[in-house]
Amino acid sequence: MREELRVAAYAVCVRDGRMLLARWVAGDGTRRWTLPGGGMDHGEDPYDTVVREAEEETGYTVEPVALLGVDSIKRVYARRLGGTADFHGLRIVYEARITGGELRYETNGSTDMAAWHALEEVPGLDRVGLVDVGLALWRGRPATGRAVDAE
Repeated sequence: MREELRVAAYAVCVRDGRMLLARWVAGDGTRRWTLPGGGMDHGEDPYDTVVREAEEETGYTVEPVALLGVDSIKRVYARRLGGTADFHGLRIVYEARITGGELRYETNGSTDMAAWHALEEVPGLDRVGLVDVGLALWRGRPATGRAVDAE
């Protein structure tokens, strides 16, 4: 089994009772809402990652204003060329505010759309678990930075 580690940084942007989300397109074409953000490039600071990824996926320039926490996930999955992978994802979650830019969709990336959603409508969206993690961290602001403490 091959071990895989992915470190990524994400933004929780809430303004006027609405949350900014990007729609992620899975390899099989499934589309689900997620937090703007993504994988760190080698040598990149996570702060810079979240700024870069948010702009790529939403068109907005963001400023991280608080580190909300770190979420760690593990799963085992079948690899495309055979065998299995033991995947570990480390997700750094920031609160961020919009400082410029205009809403637009990413082209030729992992997302196909970005939109603002009323906070009360988010639970009804087809979304990835990271959205709930981000909301729990944003609402609870746990001292440990762990989403499980924010519930």
